[in-house]
Amino acid sequence: MIQAKGIEKSFGALKVLKGVSFEVGKSEVVSIMGASGAGKSTLLQILGTLSTPDAGTLVIDGVDVMSLGSKSLAEFRNRKIGFVFQFHHLLPEFTALENVMIPAFIAGRSKKDAESAAKALLADLGLAERFTHKPSELSGGEQQRVAIARALINRPSVLFADEPSGNLDSKTKEELHKLFFELRDKYGQTIVIVTHDPDLAKMCDRSLYMVDGQFV
Repeated sequence: MIQAKGIEKSFGALKVLKGVSFEVGKSEVVSIMGASGAGKSTLLQILGTLSTPDAGTLVIDGVDVMSLGSKSLAEFRNRKIGFVFQFHHLLPEFTALENVMIPAFIAGRSKKDAESAAKALLADLGLAERFTHKPSELSGGEQQRVAIARALINRPSVLFADEPSGNLDSKTKEELHKLFFELRDKYGQTIVIVTHDPDLAKMCDRSLYMVDGQFV
């Protein structure tokens, strides 16, 4: 599902990624661990097409994403890639349901289709009673589940998560960790998770460790 070869990235004189190669199979859940500053989040942003490497190649779901123009790349990202971050980035003025529907509208889906899909996802994630609640009326765990539903609304091939449980208490964190594997089993997503949490890493099919811009 993901084939990255020789990925390099520098910021000024600082070389953050030093020729990283990385493959993930369909429906595999892989964690990336390492100390702060090792290059994990930079790699995740490149894999998610949010950032461009200085060198290397990247193929996702059979598509050479480096060859896409900006418009085609934005469309590919919207349809094929989902993101979950440590901070959920929900829009405060919109309800849970509206937040989840936004990527579907960007993809050109009808209001009826987007609303139906959003309600089904939120119900799957235990939020059937929260459709009309705004983020400020939801707990941290509920907000993160809304963010996950938003990431999944267009049924992406790949889900990238950057410290998804970093701000949650231990019980909510455990529930969220289990949720990733339930989603994989139900929807067949390929999931790549950057985490500092060893318990989450142990649950994954494979865990990689990054030091100074390289896997060790």
